[in-house]
Amino acid sequence: MVKPNPDREVDTRKLAELADEELVTSHLAGRQGAFQELYDRYRDRLIHFITRKTGDPDRAQDLVQEAFIRVTRHLHRFDTSKKFSTWIYTIASNLSKNELRNRSRSPLVLFQRLMSNWDDDHRPLQFEDFSMRPDDLYRKRYLRRLVEDMVKELPEHHRLVFRLRELEGKSYEEISEITGVNLGTVKSRLHRARNSFAQRIEPFLN
Repeated sequence: MVKPNPDREVDTRKLAELADEELVTSHLAGRQGAFQELYDRYRDRLIHFITRKTGDPDRAQDLVQEAFIRVTRHLHRFDTSKKFSTWIYTIASNLSKNELRNRSRSPLVLFQRLMSNWDDDHRPLQFEDFSMRPDDLYRKRYLRRLVEDMVKELPEHHRLVFRLRELEGKSYEEISEITGVNLGTVKSRLHRARNSFAQRIEPFLN
C-alpha cells in the first residue's frame, strides 16, 4: 500500500491557503509562485512598518527589497517550526535601525550643535536631518566637503580613529582590532581627535 505523501498534499492546495511556513517549504521544494505569495503577503505591511520607524516611505521600499534579498539568501536555514512573520519582521527592524544609525552619523546631514568636550558614551557631532528639504541640499554638500576637509587635517593616527568611530560607527573594540592598539590608546586618540576636529571646524559653523 502506498503511503500518502504529506508534501504532495501540501502541493495540491492553493498557495493562498498555505501557512507562511508551508510556503517556505514549498518554495524550497521548487513550487512555482510560493515565494511570490510570501512577498505579496508581507510587502505592503513591511513598507508600512519600516516607514513608521524611519519616517521615509521611499527608503522603506528599498529596505523591504533588501529584507527579501536577505530572506532568499538564508531561507534554506529557516526553521519552519518557528514563525516566518517573526523572522522577517526582525530582519526589517534591524534594517530600520541600521538606516537610522547611518543617517545620524552621515556627514550629509546638518549640524545642530557641536560640543567641545564629549563623554565616551556620546558622539561628538549632534546632527539634525534636513534630508526632506530640497532647499538645504547645497548646505549639506558644503558641510560634507567641510567635514572631509577638516578630517584630512587631523594627524594620521587621530584621523583614522575619528573616521572609524564618528563617520563609520565602529565600536571601540572594532577600532582596537583594526588599528592594532589597545582600548585605552583608542579612547585617548579619539578624545584628542574630537577636540582637534571641534577646534578646526567651529569657526565655519558660527
